[in-house]
Amino acid sequence: MKRFYLTAAVTAAALALPAVPALAQTAEVTIGITTTTTGPGAALGIPERNALEFVPKEIGGVPLKVIVLDDGGDPTTATTNARRFVTESKADIIMGSALTPPTIAVSNVANEAGIPHFGLAPFPITPERMKWSVAMPQPIPIVGKVLYDHMKSKGVKTVGYIGYSDSYGDLWFNDLKAQAVPMGITIADEERFARPDTSVTGQVLKLVAANPDAILVGASGTAAALPQTELRERGYQGLIYQTHGAASMDFIRIAGKAAEGVLMASGPVMDPEDQPDEAATKKPGLALNSAYEAKYGPNSRSQFAGHSYDAFEILKRIIPAALKTAKPGTPEFREAIRQALLSEKELAASQGVYNFTEKDRYGLDERSRILLTVKNGKYTLVK
Repeated sequence: MKRFYLTAAVTAAALALPAVPALAQTAEVTIGITTTTTGPGAALGIPERNALEFVPKEIGGVPLKVIVLDDGGDPTTATTNARRFVTESKADIIMGSALTPPTIAVSNVANEAGIPHFGLAPFPITPERMKWSVAMPQPIPIVGKVLYDHMKSKGVKTVGYIGYSDSYGDLWFNDLKAQAVPMGITIADEERFARPDTSVTGQVLKLVAANPDAILVGASGTAAALPQTELRERGYQGLIYQTHGAASMDFIRIAGKAAEGVLMASGPVMDPEDQPDEAATKKPGLALNSAYEAKYGPNSRSQFAGHSYDAFEILKRIIPAALKTAKPGTPEFREAIRQALLSEKELAASQGVYNFTEKDRYGLDERSRILLTVKNGKYTLVK
């Protein structure tokens, strides 16, 4: 397990001391973040960690103590990290993880402990996780709709599916059935693969044999480029759609020429330049991309960086509201954070404008999605 500290040296000293009583007030807001900076999901977690370099160090006059741990994409490790945030760090807020399975694990711990949790990957927010968890990425039904609408406009009658053999793959396949099938689109074939797999030849051959009009890839990070590449190498000429989990420059780098013509759902952070000036997502998107690309190079922007960055954009509004009624380090402050998430509205960030409710823990609408294609090795907005 790797640990990253984004605050002053006091953070390391604080972890070395005996745990303070749970009810003790503190002079800082403690935020524990578990993300995936090693393993197959590192392409998602590293941009999330990198974006933390550009978030505020204090909000409302109160310093932020940010503790970042690597979970390697493993739900068990993510659970251990989350429990450390609860018992050792006395966290006021927990964030993570970068992948769906460990995010579910973190949500379970946060809801058991009664600590506000910001998920950095799409995940099913069931009733037992609903009180304390919210999600930063766009909900799959919202971004899925823009893909299925495009399929319909292009006369797609049949679609094949290839996705992860885990909860993320399930979320997308279930949404495909729920939204595309009622639109008159038939699912011709369903294939799955594991995140660490290095070949999907068998699955791709079955999809090519089924010859659907379009194929939806339910994967994320650089692994999403694997079926994209093999489909084109095996001669598939139909439309290929990628989910917002693939929205990064790494996808183009890995897929190369096979990326040309892909249709990809994305958050607006991937193209704030083409947004109208009145768009609430334009200013934070430009701010993040400008800082990120200045440090990590041209065209290094990533949708995943937006997830962690946007959590802090929300906290700029939420923490001052909570500080009016409670002090950090107390259950009352955690409850005040939870209540402020519900009472504060039109929370503008790079990936959308958030309006959380007791039942809607994603809080996003159509302002959180765009449709991109790849042309000459660059993302281009589909208008």
